[in-house]
Amino acid sequence: MLSPKRTKFRKQQRGRMRGVATRGNKIAFGQFALQAQECGWITSRQIEASRRAMTRYVKRGGQIWIRIFPDKPVTMRAAETRMGSGKGNPEFWVAVVKPGRILFEMGGSEEITEEIAKEAMRLAQYKLPIKTTFIALEDPPQVNSGSEIAKPATSES
Repeated sequence: MLSPKRTKFRKQQRGRMRGVATRGNKIAFGQFALQAQECGWITSRQIEASRRAMTRYVKRGGQIWIRIFPDKPVTMRAAETRMGSGKGNPEFWVAVVKPGRILFEMGGSEEITEEIAKEAMRLAQYKLPIKTTFIALEDPPQVNSGSEIAKPATSES
């Protein structure tokens, strides 16, 4: 499961989740993606469960990119503990997600069609605590061959 190797501080405050994602809201690596529609915390266990569901469905074909990382510690007090005596110990890690954030991307090979990617992402959606939507690039990037070199425009008059 994902977690930071080390952090500057052991404990964090809860914070707020206002507004929409301004970064990480566009497809950067693959052709298909799962985008968050609402805000929330996604635990490292939920990320791992989604990743496994997608990987199993595509039978380890293509490539999957995880675009979120759980870097926020969530603390919990021991059961049946009286009030006071400080903050609890970190128990698990979460990724803070805002609407518009790309969670997972898929692509990287010809055998990953839109139908396969959509079904794999649907299986991953079920593992997540927030509403998400499937998005795809309008036109996949074409690899330009070296023979097609742009020629400068010349006017003959």
